[in-house]
Amino acid sequence: MSAITLCENGLRLKIVLQPKASKDQIIGLHDGELKISITAPPVDGQANAHLLKFLAKQFKVAKSSIILEKGELNRHKQVFIPEPKIIPSVVKLLITI
Repeated sequence: MSAITLCENGLRLKIVLQPKASKDQIIGLHDGELKISITAPPVDGQANAHLLKFLAKQFKVAKSSIILEKGELNRHKQVFIPEPKIIPSVVKLLITI
């Protein structure tokens, strides 16, 4: 599976997360995963909550609709984004069908 997979009803992202960064951003491909940095610390689920909120804004979907499928306690995560309204340009370049 590649870092970004286009599914019938959404996108599946394999993410390597960099918490406690200076800003929230989608960095690009890193060792076969999409690298995302966020400002939240990896404490008490703050990083996961912040990641889902960030992805919701980037893809223009409800935060509650995004599913964290794998990696709740790990920096390597798998996330499903159902029916994104927009796809950020850095992600568009990496999509495989």
